[in-house]
Amino acid sequence: MNMMDAVKSVYSKYATFSGRARRAEYWWFYLFYLIVYLLLGIVDSFVFGTTTSTDGGFSATTETPILSGIFALATLLPILAVGARRLHDIDRSGWWLLIGLVPLVGVILLIVWFAKAGDTGPNRFGADPITGDGAGPGEADYAETSIPKV
Repeated sequence: MNMMDAVKSVYSKYATFSGRARRAEYWWFYLFYLIVYLLLGIVDSFVFGTTTSTDGGFSATTETPILSGIFALATLLPILAVGARRLHDIDRSGWWLLIGLVPLVGVILLIVWFAKAGDTGPNRFGADPITGDGAGPGEADYAETSIPKV
């Protein structure tokens, strides 16, 4: 799976919290999200950013993140949905995403879980997204990745 396949897959399952997502789908989409968000932030700062000076000679930058804000809002559901599906792949409930609200520890734990290899074969959330084991004929979600195994 490459970045374009991951983006198409996540946006085609815009608010689908059921099923499983493999690591490549999650991380490629997250990289896409970061790149687009950064680029839109740069565009926002050039187009909508203003700099004001105070009497003491200090300058303050006031930015209105219009484009990056709209993108973040439009991508909120897909990010949550692919995160829940990624947790399903390691046999955890999507509600574990809420642990990210715990400062530092929660985010570290989620990163470890998102990087963990998924369960082989079916689990309580569905068939294996790589092999399709447990699914009917032709129901595997993805082809084998071209990235070498580590």
